[in-house]
Amino acid sequence: MNLICKITILLTGLLMLTATYAADKKFDLGAEISLLRRADMLPTYRTGIVEQISSYDTTGGNNDGFSGQYSYIRKENGKLVIADLKGPGVINRIWTPTPTNDTLSFYFDGEKTPRLVVCFNDLFSGKVFPFVKPICGNEVGGFYCYLPIPYRKSCKIVFGGERIMFHQIQYRDLSGYDVTTYDKAQYESLRGDLEKTLATWADISPVMSQYAEGSSAGYMTEEKTFLLQAGDETAFFEKTAGGRVTGLEINGGRSFEGLEKDIILKAVWDDESTPAVYAPLADFFGYAYGKPAMRSMLIGSYGETNYCFFPFPFDKNAKISLIYKKRQGSVQSPVQITAKTFYNDVKRDKDKEGRFYTNWKREIRPADGKYYCFADLKGKGHYVGTVHWAQGLRAEMTQFFEGDDSTYVDGKMRMHGTGSEDYYNGGWYALLDRWDRGISLPLHGSLDYSLPLSRTGGYRFYMADKMTFEKELFVGIEHGPEGNRYPVDYASIAFYYSDNAPTAVSEPSEELRTVYIPSEHSFYPQLMDITLGSGVRAVHQRGLRLYAADGGMVRIMLNDIPEGVYTLSLSYFDKPTGADFCVWQRQKQLSDWKSTKAQEEKLQQRQVMGEITVTPQTNSISIHIRKNGGGDEFEIERIYLEKIKN
Repeated sequence: MNLICKITILLTGLLMLTATYAADKKFDLGAEISLLRRADMLPTYRTGIVEQISSYDTTGGNNDGFSGQYSYIRKENGKLVIADLKGPGVINRIWTPTPTNDTLSFYFDGEKTPRLVVCFNDLFSGKVFPFVKPICGNEVGGFYCYLPIPYRKSCKIVFGGERIMFHQIQYRDLSGYDVTTYDKAQYESLRGDLEKTLATWADISPVMSQYAEGSSAGYMTEEKTFLLQAGDETAFFEKTAGGRVTGLEINGGRSFEGLEKDIILKAVWDDESTPAVYAPLADFFGYAYGKPAMRSMLIGSYGETNYCFFPFPFDKNAKISLIYKKRQGSVQSPVQITAKTFYNDVKRDKDKEGRFYTNWKREIRPADGKYYCFADLKGKGHYVGTVHWAQGLRAEMTQFFEGDDSTYVDGKMRMHGTGSEDYYNGGWYALLDRWDRGISLPLHGSLDYSLPLSRTGGYRFYMADKMTFEKELFVGIEHGPEGNRYPVDYASIAFYYSDNAPTAVSEPSEELRTVYIPSEHSFYPQLMDITLGSGVRAVHQRGLRLYAADGGMVRIMLNDIPEGVYTLSLSYFDKPTGADFCVWQRQKQLSDWKSTKAQEEKLQQRQVMGEITVTPQTNSISIHIRKNGGGDEFEIERIYLEKIKN
């Protein structure tokens, strides 16, 4: 063998050895736990595709867990295998609205005996270490676990009961990493990292100092107070050298509230021709239908402070402004604003970090048959958040929120959800103490829920589970249970980091800056706000069943309804046990006494009771009930209001 061949073989061997060592990057569980609070790490690119196993109906129907048909992969020894993941990898999120007291057994790396056996409920209860609150917990109807669970070769999860319903398991590929498989002792040794993360998640009034580490350390503060007039654009932060904005706080009193969202937040990095951020300020900070609503750990509002701690790295310059859009035929008062910008001189690492971008949009009546699109991106980057406002255009149950989310990464579907509130870690809309109101948690929550206004909304942010893409990304959600046919008014903001600026932004026209208020409203029994008078008891069973002892009344509040004059209608059941009823608004009788006694049960639909005037002082009706012979029951199916005039 000649010398050249020997050198070639030697060099090849060295290259292979180098590649082997490069492939053995050590997975750091402590760093992974820290990612759940390290906002400074959000701009950093990362390898490893994020995917998800869920119980979604693979036929395209809406049986996403109800029957359990699509909730497991196979049966083994009478038990249900719900995940069979190949490693190396890490599970970043487990969600369900239907935990049970059955066991979950985690078999790692082909082991015959499960290394982790836990009651399904105790993934979320906080009773079993290391599944601790608040990174594991439940609210708005959903149970979530964000504790990272690593595996070197494989992870098989087996459910010990006979039937499992809804679930989602989100995991990340760690090819090229040397991963130490789940071991409870690891977490014991990392209690310090875990405690810091838990403290950040538990703080409901986040401040910049919580996130001042890594590339966000050593920040300075620039504060500007100014009067913003309609038609003005005012820059409150400008920098002509590389650096990064580490946070924002904007205070305008209550000026950002209301149905008209005319103040726009705009940000431009590095002289790009398209703004990186261009959205109504109220939407950016998660207001819902005119009121502050979102209070996440990264962005939202508390008191009169609107805050954002997503880092904005840039190469050579940055400009952040507020624009006050004029409104045709309106007198718009000037707004006094105080803006604080936190920043430092750590400019973007072009090879390792993306720039921050958002995609704001609103579609009134999206096209039938098509997903509503949160983001359709080209380039390299990662997706870090969704804020979504969902308004139905029918005065009925919020069935549009049955729609599933779907995510395609680099041309392949990687995640498919099981319902809209499920995507936001919730569950069971229109049920008491489930998805029934606005509730904020560190990374997810409900923005609002109103059956009378047929609207809701949610948000979800990604930290350790941010969704990496190398070429392209699509994130969308269905509007309606099947086929994307439900008429809706949807708005959203997508948050992401990328090497590729958007080519265009949506212009918030006057119509798109105005909160939609329906003129027709429905009240469903399960969320009615009622007060019982003497002589009446109530049971919610199918409808609202009212039983009269010696006669009495029940008051029903008409919450959320704008002022105006309305036609009031009731749908109710005639039945053999039917009582008599009449409707009042305070001391004014609206309807005559009506009998609901009949030989056979029949639903009387939308029977007109009269006209009512709704104001903050007269936003209620009262149902008076009396026995009809042996009949003592009056069952309301629904209440309707149809606006006649303002």
